[in-house]
Amino acid sequence: MSSDTTQQIKEKLDIVDFLKQYLELKPAGKNFKANCPFHKEKTPSFMVSPERQTWHCFGACNEGGDIIKFLMKYENLEFYDALKILAEKAGVDISKTAGRDYNIHNILYKILDSAKDFFVSNLYASDSVKNYAKERGLKGETVKEFELGLAPDGSDALTKHLLKQGFNINDIERAGMTIKTERGTYWDRFRSRLMFPIHNHVGKVVGFTGRILPGVDDTNVGKYVNSPESPIFQKSKLLYGFYNTKNDIRETKQAVLVEGQMDFLMAWQDGIKNIAASSGTALTEEHLKTLRRIADEIVLSFDADEAGQNAAERSIDLAAAQDFTIKVLVIDDKDFKDPADIAKNKPGELKKMVEKAKSAMDYYFHKYLSGSGKDLKQKKNNIRIVLSKIKHLASAVERDHWIKELAAKTYLDEKVLVEEMESVKDSAFPRPVSEQQQAEKNNSSRVDLICQRILGIVFNGKNEEFKNLMEDYVKYLPDYYKDIYEGKNAGDLESLIGLIGLRYSFENQEAGPEVIKNEFLILLNVLKKESLKKRQTELKQLINKLDIDGDKEGSAKASKEFDTISKEIHNL
Repeated sequence: MSSDTTQQIKEKLDIVDFLKQYLELKPAGKNFKANCPFHKEKTPSFMVSPERQTWHCFGACNEGGDIIKFLMKYENLEFYDALKILAEKAGVDISKTAGRDYNIHNILYKILDSAKDFFVSNLYASDSVKNYAKERGLKGETVKEFELGLAPDGSDALTKHLLKQGFNINDIERAGMTIKTERGTYWDRFRSRLMFPIHNHVGKVVGFTGRILPGVDDTNVGKYVNSPESPIFQKSKLLYGFYNTKNDIRETKQAVLVEGQMDFLMAWQDGIKNIAASSGTALTEEHLKTLRRIADEIVLSFDADEAGQNAAERSIDLAAAQDFTIKVLVIDDKDFKDPADIAKNKPGELKKMVEKAKSAMDYYFHKYLSGSGKDLKQKKNNIRIVLSKIKHLASAVERDHWIKELAAKTYLDEKVLVEEMESVKDSAFPRPVSEQQQAEKNNSSRVDLICQRILGIVFNGKNEEFKNLMEDYVKYLPDYYKDIYEGKNAGDLESLIGLIGLRYSFENQEAGPEVIKNEFLILLNVLKKESLKKRQTELKQLINKLDIDGDKEGSAKASKEFDTISKEIHNL
């Protein structure tokens, strides 16, 4: 994309008129102001300059940019997606002037859209699909609305279809629709599966989730398979169904969140339209940032099993840091395991449950303060857990309210509880200085532990095999640990080994050599993956910058490296 074309698009669109679709702008001298959509605030710090055609937040974000940057950030879009939307609004044809990478993005979209149509056309070719849809209670209009389809049996039915459509095999592989075997042949990634297309937030198909059909042997394959990460598909940013329901969420200012596609579809079918699904992945800050711009309240509905409840607690902590009002839909009836079951067997009941959902703190009070009995140690530990949750709340008003409630519940003095709260550690997701800084901190801490464990095994193991295994992975160590490994920081090595040696010395481990070796290999694999993911994030930022600067050659080179790393991560 040439910089001239980009400039032409920006000149044809007025930033003030465009941003009025998203924000309540008020005059402020020559400029306009609004509450920043990218962080919570009461006093407007988001300024828009008609003269410069730019925006800037003078508050906690301290971010700014042009109309393209705003759309990218607000809708969680990549540069090319945002540019295409704006080009259509401006009436600018960019197909002829688009650069190589823009065209690659377009090709990926076309391949995925063609694959979606292929799956839809095959939907009822299998009795298993008909029976499964009937068994789960899915209606025809729901299936049609969300474009469910079938990946047929056979090794390469879709691949052959896409090739006949004129697509290049390398592009089909890049789109995640086919896999190259060791023999050099190509097999469909999805076979004998019910297909759920995943749309980005402006309605384009960017990936799929495929569920294995009943009766098909799933011994060596997962029940659910997702498209791999690609330049247009980042699962941590996308909510299933959000494109269809975002207007309902905006109108109600409330989002009901469920775990999987089937929970989403059955709840939507049962009349809950302000809903989205995390689509088989953990809820992320990116998901919450998307919702926070249009909703004030979240109702979390997760499976009743232990894994579902753990996911609910983690999600509560994350959402609390975003200053949402949080409620939890608790499934107490043992006859139902998830929202889909309720929607199928008791139509209308799920909607009542959403209306009666407990506040998150009431949920914690019930979970940790019921049944403590007279055991002082257990009671103290449970109260400290609840206090860590209260400490984590973004609002001082809410913290004060729940301290009072906790005092009434436990018959303890408020001053005692406040004093105890100050001494406890924050819950797993403390209030961040900024989301990005907290994410980097969490990831850094995890990588630190991985590196310490690896070095503990290498230097305490007294086994040359581990050093040999380490050779190909040294490059993935952060500089600090690489220097220690290579003996450049002898003092740090001595203190580090003293620390981790207490925990990881072979003489004090009950596990045998084979167990430790297997763990070591897993750790090396995780280290490599974390290093590649970090590089992937850096490349995404670099590509966006190069695109805005009009550096086509640099962007093409970075995009090629991004594709290579994405494939490598997927294959780990």
